[in-house]
Amino acid sequence: MRIISRKGLREFAERHADAAEPLQKWYALFRAAKWENLQDVRRVYPHADAVTVASGNTVTVFNIRGNKYRLIAAIHFNRQRVYVLRLLRHAEYSKNFWKDSL
Repeated sequence: MRIISRKGLREFAERHADAAEPLQKWYALFRAAKWENLQDVRRVYPHADAVTVASGNTVTVFNIRGNKYRLIAAIHFNRQRVYVLRLLRHAEYSKNFWKDSL
């Protein structure tokens, strides 16, 4: 899969050094993957959740470094692309404000 954009992953890892290794692992797994649906993703990331946001679109939420961080992505299986939309600390994610802007 093609990941758009890696820049956000790098910038988040610079601010949160403990997220660098888990984000690199997430990136490497997705880059090599040829998944067709969320069930395929859940074989590797069993806690990946599909969440409907204010726009009516569905995004996928990943736990990064246990429950400390959340990576929110739009996965387009038909085009084999993953759009990294947000990276949040757990406390920011729990407030649910992010759902209104997607």
